[in-house]
Amino acid sequence: MRSSIRHRQRGLSVFGMLLLAVLIGLVGVLVSQIAPTFIEYLTIGRAVDKTKAGNTVSEVRQIFAKAAEVDGITSITSKELDISKSDADVVVVSFSYQREFHLAGPAWLVLRYSGRSK
Repeated sequence: MRSSIRHRQRGLSVFGMLLLAVLIGLVGVLVSQIAPTFIEYLTIGRAVDKTKAGNTVSEVRQIFAKAAEVDGITSITSKELDISKSDADVVVVSFSYQREFHLAGPAWLVLRYSGRSK
């Protein structure tokens, strides 16, 4: 006796697999472009935190410049830091910069990073 219940096949077609592979590839390319910039952002944050030892603007810039040289920071220089003093007479260092990636045609991906010392 045969069962009258039909089983429906499940799975991806060749077209579906190809589309999935293309999407995974595009996401992989984007991640490979974005990940190094995010790692550099974290490195810049650590370098800015090292500037707590400085009491003057020139000392803060020198400390950051040395840290940038050691860590290979290229997105921002010590001249681009905003250095001020808080109400408690503590040096506060903030930064902001952006990175751009060409995607295709007129499309660009713009990443804006900003931060400040703790």
